[in-house]
Amino acid sequence: MVVMSSLRAILQASPCRSLWRRFQIPTFMPARPCSLYTCTYKTRNRALHPLWESVDLVPVGERQSPINIRWRDSVFDPALKPLTVSYDPTTCLHVWNNGYSFLVEFEDSTDKSVIKGGPLEDNYRLKQFHFHWGAIDAWGSEHTVDSKCYPAELHLVHWNAVKFENFEDAALEEHGLAVIGVFLKLGKHHQELQKLVDTLPSIKHKDTLVEFGSFDPSCLMPACPDYWTYSGSLTTPPLSESVTWIIKKQPVEVDHDQLEQFRTLLFTSEGEKEKRMVDNFRPLQPLMNRTVRSSFRHDYVLNYKRNPSLQLAK
Repeated sequence: MVVMSSLRAILQASPCRSLWRRFQIPTFMPARPCSLYTCTYKTRNRALHPLWESVDLVPVGERQSPINIRWRDSVFDPALKPLTVSYDPTTCLHVWNNGYSFLVEFEDSTDKSVIKGGPLEDNYRLKQFHFHWGAIDAWGSEHTVDSKCYPAELHLVHWNAVKFENFEDAALEEHGLAVIGVFLKLGKHHQELQKLVDTLPSIKHKDTLVEFGSFDPSCLMPACPDYWTYSGSLTTPPLSESVTWIIKKQPVEVDHDQLEQFRTLLFTSEGEKEKRMVDNFRPLQPLMNRTVRSSFRHDYVLNYKRNPSLQLAK
């Protein structure tokens, strides 16, 4: 599979190419790299992240993630229910640097921290959450919306405890996982996120861990309940097509300094040559024959894009 550059993806996705070319694509914008498998076909001089060394770089599946969500192509589904999130802060255990991102893990032996509703038929237990981010603020998210990148993306990973006995089994099977994706955008300081950011100096190197108790990750979600959903995969090995993705429409704001703290982490262990933990996202994958459903109507947004003189009255 040939991985497109950010520029090419925007031009192909936009219904008004000349307008995008004029207003949306700065001529000085560098190409979006990737530290996962780093578009290996074109940049063979760049080292492959160890996470991907034993993985087939061209998966044979037809439901791979992440994807570019095309707003005009998503289908409103009135049958989609509101997503119910219920997290117990006391189930939070620790935060650790796994050499690829930093994970906040939760105790998941009971249904104390679960999500239900939305596109899900069962309750799903929270296992962990983590982030993906870029070397600069121009990119970093795994998913994109109309080819727009965000500086970072939060993933809250849940598993189906009704159909499976443990997370490991659920991660390999269809309907085993549900991942909520939340885009992060530059804006005001995020006070709740700062508690997590303050722990990052303690886990700078790979395989370092620090206790992190009593944290409710729902504070990292937007107030708006709207979301897109589609069937996809893990974005890290083993790339299992086991994920029901729930991508929140509204991003949350964080400030530049908080994102810079993410970038102080390292892919490497103490004593090894330092390699900054940045661009830890997977390239976009083809949608194939999948449908992206939305929990919200969006005709008025499409009309506004076609005719900017219209006001968003709804």
